[in-house]
Amino acid sequence: MKISLNWLRQYLESSLDLEEISSTLTSIGLEVDGMEPFVSHPGGLEGLVVGQVTRVMPHPNADKLRLTWVDVGQGGEELPIVCGAPNVAEQQKVIVAMVGATLYPQGAEPFTIKKAKIRGEVSEGMICAEDEIGVGSSHAGIMVLPEDTPIGTPASDYFGVVTDTQIEIGLTPNRSDAFSHLGVARDLHAALLARGKEATLTLPESVVLPPSNGKGNISVTVHNNEACTRYSGIALSGLTVGPSPAWLTMQLAAIGVRSINNIVDVTNFILHEFGQPLHAFDADQIHGKQIHVRTMPVGTPFVTLDGETRTLSGTDLMICDADHPMCMAGIYGGLGSGVKATTTALFLESATFNPLWIRRSFTAHGLRTDAAVHYEKGTDPNMTLAALNRAVALILEVAGGEVASDLVDLYPKPVQPAPVHLRWKNLNRLIGTIIPESEVRSILKHLGMTINGETSEGLNVLVPTDKTDVLREADLAEEILRIYGMDRIPLPASLRSNIVALQADGKEQGRYRMARFLTGAGYTEVFSNPITRSRYMAQLPADLAAKVVTLANSLNAELDVLRPDLLFGGLESVSRNVNRRQENLRLFEFGKVFLNQGESFDEPEQLGLWMCGNTQAENWRQPATALGYFDLKFAVEQVLQRCALSPDRAESSTHPLLEYGQDYFDEGEKAVSFGRVKGDLTALFDLRLPVFYAAFNWDMLDNSLRNHRTSYQPLSRFPSMRRDLALVLDQRTAFSEVEAIARKRGGKLLREVFLFDSYQGSNLGEGRKSYGIGLSFRDDQATLTDKQVDQVMQNLIKTYETELNATIRR
Repeated sequence: MKISLNWLRQYLESSLDLEEISSTLTSIGLEVDGMEPFVSHPGGLEGLVVGQVTRVMPHPNADKLRLTWVDVGQGGEELPIVCGAPNVAEQQKVIVAMVGATLYPQGAEPFTIKKAKIRGEVSEGMICAEDEIGVGSSHAGIMVLPEDTPIGTPASDYFGVVTDTQIEIGLTPNRSDAFSHLGVARDLHAALLARGKEATLTLPESVVLPPSNGKGNISVTVHNNEACTRYSGIALSGLTVGPSPAWLTMQLAAIGVRSINNIVDVTNFILHEFGQPLHAFDADQIHGKQIHVRTMPVGTPFVTLDGETRTLSGTDLMICDADHPMCMAGIYGGLGSGVKATTTALFLESATFNPLWIRRSFTAHGLRTDAAVHYEKGTDPNMTLAALNRAVALILEVAGGEVASDLVDLYPKPVQPAPVHLRWKNLNRLIGTIIPESEVRSILKHLGMTINGETSEGLNVLVPTDKTDVLREADLAEEILRIYGMDRIPLPASLRSNIVALQADGKEQGRYRMARFLTGAGYTEVFSNPITRSRYMAQLPADLAAKVVTLANSLNAELDVLRPDLLFGGLESVSRNVNRRQENLRLFEFGKVFLNQGESFDEPEQLGLWMCGNTQAENWRQPATALGYFDLKFAVEQVLQRCALSPDRAESSTHPLLEYGQDYFDEGEKAVSFGRVKGDLTALFDLRLPVFYAAFNWDMLDNSLRNHRTSYQPLSRFPSMRRDLALVLDQRTAFSEVEAIARKRGGKLLREVFLFDSYQGSNLGEGRKSYGIGLSFRDDQATLTDKQVDQVMQNLIKTYETELNATIRR
């Protein structure tokens, strides 16, 4: 939330400087996140003054330039200035940029005026056009001021430069009462008085509206009082829509709000002054002179101010006329009903809408407007008339016109102040010290709370309706404490605390162990939203797409399904990092996936790995090497080994989102699918580099990890023996088949099987390839003999020839 210091000081008179105001605001829970200076004109027009041209002569060396001498009020000394403007003339009053001044031209870079020679003639300044100093757009010639303008007047005084400070407050969701300049002023005023400092609070005067001319009466019907607690409104006529006066434009600009026209600017002013959203309708566009606050049938199209057609859900509260919807209540106006340059009559709305209805609609349609944010936090239903009357008075002041209808105020169930009983003993216990009862009463009074009776035990307090979060005794104690000042609470001599460390369950411990292993291997853990976008599901085959779980009541138009796979969230993380030039990624995530099985839902847990970029950065010793499929394969096998799983079968991956890869099985159950992500899917995330992904069955891995005990095995005292074998095989034979036979026939002496060479060539025959495999043997009880190893090798060769139709290359 942005607050203007000048605007705040219109209501609160105090001797505090900016730093003291910032510190006090933070101490009462309105944390100041930052402060920025604001100047109404670029650079504050520093170094610019009013001057008078005393002489004009042609430039001796340039036809389009003139030599001028300008009196800027420096004791009769005149500045020589070379000027190229065609309209410069003697006795003109002009704006002069002195040497050293910085100009901020519209649409161009700032530049500083220096003493110079232009075509051989000295120039000690610049006579300015309005676009050159940022006060207009004309560049037809220099700006000529009225004849009675005093020479030497600073341009900042002439143009009324406003300087201000924009205060950024990180408002918490529960502080709807402080979501305005008046709210902040009331809170700050209470805190200053409670801390013994002088401050005077001046609130806007109550407005009495002039009588109606009766020409614009409009009937209002609220069909849903749960969604619309209170609806107030009034019609105005004879208006002139146009630019706002300077004070209004500057006041809004100081908090970053762009001026649109005098009507819209007033509604924005009231929003930031009172915290009450308003909406202005073109009264001539209200069919039947009727307003209905209601929902519309599911599927009703509605064109909003931005020209987009939105489909209503049936739970979107709408402001309608007799024939069609005009506005999404509390969120966004319709294209045809808003105030235009030709509008002469309007109906001004000031209402209170249920935050739940507003939040549901703006999240579903992606329309988080300023008004919606205020309604989401909760507005005070007992403030609608005061804000409406103030707005009407301002509109009549800046746009003319007159009141054209009776005031409409539909408030069937007035909201009353909430009664809260405050007991002294509980207040002292919660705060940690004894605050004098007189101070407590004073704080409550300055917070706008009423003491509705008291006993020796405590007070009966009525909490005003703008404080929607103060409902309990503890809430009231919190209000008193933050105004009194937490820094005024003495620290005890000693502190005691009972710390109970909860033991993580077995599943959590398994995740911790694996996370430590992966982070040690250079991976970074990510956490993605289990709710994802249905548009991603177009990449799934029909049978899997049918199992996607769709949310029945999504709060967001895009986030509407539960993820059937971790892949999508990981790709969002990869895309975000790659877009920020972080391309060398190794990521992992634990999480549940969700599948609709018809009458039930499955929620298996997965472990996902993602890789992309290079194995290491480029350096002087070697070029960068891109990560590939076999880097992922190595990581997959390391994870399985860590979980004490030794897959007994490998197949080409059936994962629908992988271009190619493998599935590993253990005792018939799939442990992991891994490979390269399909190009169509990575393109959907605007990724132009290959991404490799592994999806582990974490329930299976975790069970193995928890049941496995790491045991110590001493290093063997006996040497190993290696044999190499070159096999010519069918091109379709995978190394996993070769390895499986070796493990099966190699006996207990075989320790390791690895591939060290792969070759294809015409000399091997069509459809054939060669694998060079290494086999390592060792006996931990005695030294191996050649005879023992040769016997195993003969058995292996016979098996390869028989089962794989292999030929041994000699």
